[in-house]
Formats: sequence, C-alpha cells, structure tokens
Amino acid sequence: MSRRHPIIVVTGSSGAGTSTVKNTFDTIFRREGVTAAVIEGDAFHRFSRKEMKVEMAQAERENRNFSHFSPDANEWAELEQQFRSYGEMGRCKTRFYLHNEAEAAPYKQEPGTFTKWEDTPANTDLLFYEGLHGCVKTDKVDLTRHVDLKIGVVPIINLEWIQKIHRDTKSRGYSTEAVSDTILRRMHDYVHYICPQFAETDINFQRVPVVDTSNPFIARDIPTAGESMTVIRFRNPRGIDFPYLLSMIGGSFMSRANTIVVPGGKMDLAMQLILTPMILRLLEIRRAQMQ
Repeated sequence: MSRRHPIIVVTGSSGAGTSTVKNTFDTIFRREGVTAAVIEGDAFHRFSRKEMKVEMAQAERENRNFSHFSPDANEWAELEQQFRSYGEMGRCKTRFYLHNEAEAAPYKQEPGTFTKWEDTPANTDLLFYEGLHGCVKTDKVDLTRHVDLKIGVVPIINLEWIQKIHRDTKSRGYSTEAVSDTILRRMHDYVHYICPQFAETDINFQRVPVVDTSNPFIARDIPTAGESMTVIRFRNPRGIDFPYLLSMIGGSFMSRANTIVVPGGKMDLAMQLILTPMILRLLEIRRAQMQ
C-alpha cells in the first residue's frame, strides 16, 4: 500500500458488471475533482486475439486448462510491477486492448490487438484498476499488498452467465453454444483464480435477481435492477455508519453484522454513499504525506 500514491481496484469476472461500477467511480471522481490514472485489466492479457486462438487450440490438443482467467494467459507479474511502480513514484505503464473496429480505428490497428505501452499521466491523485485480476494472490504474485481499496463485483453465477451470454451474442456475434463452451472451459480457472479474490476484497457488491434465473442459457432478458437486490459485504465493518446508510437508502436492511442489502436500483446510490468518504479519506492521507 502507498499513502502517497493510493491504488483502488475493482475486480470481477467477465460479465460481472465491473464496467458499470467503473462509471460510478467516474462520477465520483468528476464530482470530487479527483484526477485518476486508469488501468484496464485487458491490457495485461498476454496474447492478442489471434494468438489466443492458437494457444487455446494447443491447450485443447494437450487436454489442459487454459482460458482468459489462466495465469499463462496473463501478465500478472507485469501488473504487480506497475502497481508497485505507481505506489512508489505515482507513475506506471499501461496499454489498451482494442476490442472492436471502433476502438481500433484511431490507432489504425486490427481489433484484438494491443496498443504500445505508455506512461500514465503525471500528477494524478490515485490509480484506478478495473478488470479480472486486480486482487490475484498466488505463490508467485500478490497484487493485494499494493492496493489501498479493493472492491469486488460479484453477481450470483447464473446472473453472471446471463449477462455474459447476452453481451457476447448481441455485441460480439458469438452463438449461445460458443459462449456456453467458453463458460465451461473457464470453470477450472474461475474456481481457482477468480473466486479466491473475493476473500481479499474490502467490499463486495453482489447482485441477486429476485426472478427465476435457474436456466441462464435460455433466459430471454437480463433481470433489471428493479428485479434484483444488491448484497454489500464489508470485510471489516468497523467505522461503517450502517444507521446512516439504512436511513438514506430506502428499502435497505441488514442481513448480517457486516452486510447490508439494498434494492438493485439503489446500487449506484449505495456505492456513492459508501465509497465517496473512503476515497476522500485516502486523498486526505495522501495530502498529509505529501506535505
């Protein structure tokens, strides 16, 4: 952790909704005048789209686990080095993974490729990471030791699958069968490298639908916010003003001593009420350390 150059991480698997949470952070940063350096998790994949297809075909022939969740498919040591660099100096390197034609056009590159590595801007207030592996901890890397605020975004797994199926079929042109195969192929790595991260996070936001999602592979629609509840679990509830949150968020209630449940439509409000003072506290500590 760095008192002078704080790092905030939002981690969750593909289809978990981390991009939506990023929008909430963008709102907080804009309102509070926070200048953030941003790292996207996709930037630390090891292979381009074409290379990944080759690697996956090879893994299938060898009958071994391999996916975007796998250690071999990601540059976790490089990501840890960038966290360390930012914590020490307030600067690090990153790049962009270009998902589609619209993203690739300004760089005159093919979709599924990476841009060149570049330094993050100077004089930023904090580093913000959003992606798959922000809280990975193995016998080789430990990203958590560099992070000041760790947020997990974890829909129940059926909802996560529904969101992924709808996104990949409607926005990326995959068939439902292809997405189902991807889900199955990733399961080993999901259990070993995604799930353990949520034991390391400071706060988890878990969206739970209150409609039937028992067969996510035939679901016609993604359950709306109004058809969901959000379970918010604090690793350390000390200092959290639960009576204030209950009074400010209509329909909320406590389910455990460290857990508050809010209507799905109030998740953005809950995040802003919970996270804004935490971010401001990190910046207060930073200013004190910089003097």
